[in-house]
Amino acid sequence: MEEIKQVILVRNDLDMGKGKLAAQVAHASIMSYLIAVKENKEIVDEWMKGGQKKIVLKVDDDKAIKRLFEAFKFKKIPCALVNDAGLTQLPPGTITTLGVGPWKKSEIDFFTSALKLL
Repeated sequence: MEEIKQVILVRNDLDMGKGKLAAQVAHASIMSYLIAVKENKEIVDEWMKGGQKKIVLKVDDDKAIKRLFEAFKFKKIPCALVNDAGLTQLPPGTITTLGVGPWKKSEIDFFTSALKLL
């Protein structure tokens, strides 16, 4: 079977502290995982058995992250946008991260191969 992975995209234009960043990445991972389980449990099960590979990449801004979200949705790749509650460092509703998958590596990489690691 093809390699399965999860990708978390983080906005690079936000000045989030390390703890805030870690929390937003965790939110994206869990939210996307829960959607993926509903979409294709077999792919998620394969990912769970294979070590739960995750990659964290950076995107320029909210326009870029929204564009990628729409592209993944169009291709029916499980994904979830994280909107901050606005209780600490960011205004309410700020999009911080996008969780993608777990899903097939080739389908995720089609949209993310040019992005850099965070």
